[in-house]
Amino acid sequence: MAQNREPGKELFVDWMGDTLDCVIDSVTGELKKAYFFVATLGDSSYPYVEAFPDQKLDKWLLAHVNCLNYLGGVPKVIVPDNCKTAITRPSYYDPAINRAYWDLAKHYEVAVLPARIREPKDKAPVENSIGWLETWLLQWLRGKQFFSFAALNAEIRERIKELAQRPFQKRKGSRQSVFQAIDKPALRPLPYTQYEYADYVTHRVPANYHVEYDDYHYSVPHELYKQLVTIRATARTIEILNENRERVALHQRRYTGPRYVTNINHMPPHHRHQHRINCLDGTGYREWAKSIGEQTYAAIDYLLTSQVIEEQAFRACLGILRCAEKYGHGRLNAACAKAIAMNSCTYSTITTILKNGQDKVSLAQKDLPTPLHENLRGSAAYV
Repeated sequence: MAQNREPGKELFVDWMGDTLDCVIDSVTGELKKAYFFVATLGDSSYPYVEAFPDQKLDKWLLAHVNCLNYLGGVPKVIVPDNCKTAITRPSYYDPAINRAYWDLAKHYEVAVLPARIREPKDKAPVENSIGWLETWLLQWLRGKQFFSFAALNAEIRERIKELAQRPFQKRKGSRQSVFQAIDKPALRPLPYTQYEYADYVTHRVPANYHVEYDDYHYSVPHELYKQLVTIRATARTIEILNENRERVALHQRRYTGPRYVTNINHMPPHHRHQHRINCLDGTGYREWAKSIGEQTYAAIDYLLTSQVIEEQAFRACLGILRCAEKYGHGRLNAACAKAIAMNSCTYSTITTILKNGQDKVSLAQKDLPTPLHENLRGSAAYV
């Protein structure tokens, strides 16, 4: 049946059946196999071809992104074959689209309508393009060698441009002229942001409320312990979704550095408190002490400066400053003042003063002379 293609409506996509060993591995010097993604658009059959080292899902999606950028617009429908990178369950009436491919379709707001199984006429434009490209393009590339896929694709683009400008044999104009006049004006504008490939992994939240992806661990709210969550990983971000497909955490993806990425708000209260303490340095302990009082600051500063490596005094500082929770700021400040006067600014001295209530006895009262009375004998008694 004769088919009238609506301008700019359908983009037909597929992998070319033939491959070429034409890219030299920069490390081993061996020839790597090149796989070719092919797309044609609407009434003009305007072609796009790109070479990749494999046919995996990330290359399939990247090829779509690059193709739409090359066309400068978005069609209404993408028509793929029933390959595994596109369709997880083939069905004419209710096909199951790969999750990442579905994300791409939603991002560009296009419909994905796979062709029927073993019905190449459903995507005749791309099938015809593959036919002449296998002879016209691959025969031209055969025998050539490239040192990168970027160099190979640059050569392909020049060759495809030459093809697109060749006149049709049975109609006026060329693929290039028909594309510019009919198909391109019908395309919708590209979205403001470019699609990023996302990988999906499901995990059950462990006791430490960190889920693993690519050897790095990312935190989720601790309340989700034992629940199933889905990690949506792109090149830049790690998004974590709960069972209702709601975002519960968002992290910048890490490739180097510490293996645990933690949002402090995801911690239970006691972990949060311990985390703040672990992050304290000498400046933090001094600021904490200053909020209690001048004498406490003086005692903590003495402890820190008396050590060659100030980290050696961190535990003693923590123990002293925590006394304010039990005894109050006033008593701790007084105990530190007494310890300074005794020239013994240590954790043991300050806690002993607080336990025995010695901070409540003023230094002036302690140093008063013993009053005179009849039981006292003077120096004359020993003459």
